[in-house]
Amino acid sequence: MPFGTQLHADGVTFRLWAPAAQRAELAFHPGAAGTPLLRPAQADADGWWECTVPEATAGSGYQWCIDGKLLVPDPAARQNPAGPHEPSVVVDPKQFEWDADWRGRPWHDAVLYELHVGTFTPEGTLAAAMERLKELAEVGITAVELMPLATFPGRFGWGYDGVLPFAPHPAYGTPDELKRFIQAAHRLGLMVFLDVVYNHFGPDGNYLTAYAPGFFSKTATSPWGAAINFDGPDSRPVRDFFIHNALFWLQEYRFDGLRLDAVHAISDTSETHILEELSGAVRAATHGRHVHLVLENEHNGYRHLAAAPAPGRYDAQWNDDFHHVLHVAMTGETQGYYHDYGADPLTLLARGFTHGMVFEGSKRKPGGAREEVKPAPPQVLSALVNFAHNHDQVGNRARGERLVRLVPPDAALLPTLLALLTPAIPMLFQGEEWGTPEPFLYFADWEGELRQAVREGRRREFGHEEAHDLPDPCSVATFEASRPNRAHAASAAGKAWLHQVQAALAARRTHITPRQALLQTGRHTAQRVGERGLSVQWRYSDGQMLCLELNLGPDAIEVPAQHLGPVEANTVFSHRWPQDAPSSQWPAWAARWTLGGEITL
Repeated sequence: MPFGTQLHADGVTFRLWAPAAQRAELAFHPGAAGTPLLRPAQADADGWWECTVPEATAGSGYQWCIDGKLLVPDPAARQNPAGPHEPSVVVDPKQFEWDADWRGRPWHDAVLYELHVGTFTPEGTLAAAMERLKELAEVGITAVELMPLATFPGRFGWGYDGVLPFAPHPAYGTPDELKRFIQAAHRLGLMVFLDVVYNHFGPDGNYLTAYAPGFFSKTATSPWGAAINFDGPDSRPVRDFFIHNALFWLQEYRFDGLRLDAVHAISDTSETHILEELSGAVRAATHGRHVHLVLENEHNGYRHLAAAPAPGRYDAQWNDDFHHVLHVAMTGETQGYYHDYGADPLTLLARGFTHGMVFEGSKRKPGGAREEVKPAPPQVLSALVNFAHNHDQVGNRARGERLVRLVPPDAALLPTLLALLTPAIPMLFQGEEWGTPEPFLYFADWEGELRQAVREGRRREFGHEEAHDLPDPCSVATFEASRPNRAHAASAAGKAWLHQVQAALAARRTHITPRQALLQTGRHTAQRVGERGLSVQWRYSDGQMLCLELNLGPDAIEVPAQHLGPVEANTVFSHRWPQDAPSSQWPAWAARWTLGGEITL
């Protein structure tokens, strides 16, 4: 790649794009301590500075000295073991010995599991997380999705304020430990995805404004600060920086996919949008492998999606609509962004089951509701990721509660099962496989004025009523409280929950996954049944139909004959549905999935 370091027989060549620097020198650290040796770098007309150090090798420390006064890390460093304010370290990208036979898995196989490395285990490291991979594979998970790894300052954080996008956060482990994690996952048949942030840099440890202000837009902003410059003057090196970052993770680390965070916050008016160019580069560079690209798009745009991998297009998008309407239907909450789903949540949930997205894309107003509520057309369901929990939807609550804390005990497992057994791609959030009751809170190890600003911002966000005992986001206790307690997994309740999840994923593997290519977009239907019931039909091109009978209420429902589903059908999976239950009665908080010949309702 054009950025960072390149090892060769004559030492190491260092490159930095610093068009605003009058002078740049390589501050070489030959040992663990002492004053660095300054080596002059030469610039070309485009602002690229280059320096070759013959005695440098893998493990050598270095920084860049800008205009004789500011020491900065390499923004494309492969490792920064002491954090973004300290020296970078040269890494040999070819020293790790990879297995040769892994080519990934097709997208329709994906059962995603989102985890935060720092809270997934008591140790909070990649090495410790690697020891849990076999358990995840045995549950039926096929893909582990890591929250962002880009180096950020402090001991703990979610990772979305990274400032060194090529360097794994040092608290989690070394580059080789990350590669060992990925290789171990592959040996178990697990894909590994990475969450990447291409819409902003974090506020602490970002030195780019001092020597490469062209990284930031002069006309656009993001919710988290300066927007990235993808379409203005000097945008070509910026676009290349992020495209090469995507290729870096997929090629050098052999990740199987990327989840691009909050692409609605990317501003780009170029003829070829950065998302299209990035996808095209990835498809060309990873030909012959199953590599998947997933978006988060709060505006519900879908123009970047395609039913099959294609240059310029993306395999799938997180389906917030499914989560939001399911949450409202289960809890009755309608504040903030739940507002749009409060009028008739079961009817909207039915639309989510059949159409994928509920609403057409539009921006959100400051209070959370959409500027315009417009029904979305039917989507290819396998291009959407459905979930009952993720880091955002749990962690952005004042106290980080999961649904197990918000709904009646008899209803607690139902949202997870509904996410696992639709034709969309399912995702679990860490600990959800055994129903952990622990919260996942917002935490960030900021210092000084930034720490105080974040504390005050959280209090403003949640208002007077909730702010009196709001968890301190910058406290280590908040971080520790977000770790799932393994004791619950070993309890009778935890084991029973896990057994149900395993059984649901086995049913998905047998009855739903093999039929993904036969789904008939636009022909799926659903009907309301009583006050709290839904009957859903997903149709396939071979004349078969997957049916869901669902009661989201505390009382049994007497069901009219026209909603009883196929007369001859195989039960795919059932929850709280006794075998001897009358055919015309749906039990409380119950669901049943059947597969049979198509019927007309």
